[in-house]
Amino acid sequence: MEGVGYALLRFGFGAIIFTHGLPKALGISHGSMADPMAGSINMIGKVMGLPFAPQLAVLVMLLETAGAAMLALGLLTRLIAVLMTVEMIAISYAMGPTWPWIDRGIEYPVLLGLVALYFALRGAGAYALDRKLKREI
Repeated sequence: MEGVGYALLRFGFGAIIFTHGLPKALGISHGSMADPMAGSINMIGKVMGLPFAPQLAVLVMLLETAGAAMLALGLLTRLIAVLMTVEMIAISYAMGPTWPWIDRGIEYPVLLGLVALYFALRGAGAYALDRKLKREI
């Protein structure tokens, strides 16, 4: 039963992250963000001060769509989970040290980052494509 629970957690995590990547990929609004891709570009370029913000935003979108789907299915689980852990650390950094969730706090990306780290350390689990393909990366 534990294997089923772990697979459900991995699938749910991937599905939740996917809902953040799909609006970026389709160019549609997401919650209060009229243009989520522009929001990502702004956060990467202006808030974090990183170069190549549009290109990095495309990589984030790919991680949050294709990567999230792969994680949900348990494909290249460790690699995708490490990348998502790094993304959640970056989001937490960019949002600053505010913890109260009513003030756009960082507790959600911190929690998601810890869950992604757990997937990276534990691997795909029993019910995953990685296991079916007999590889654990």
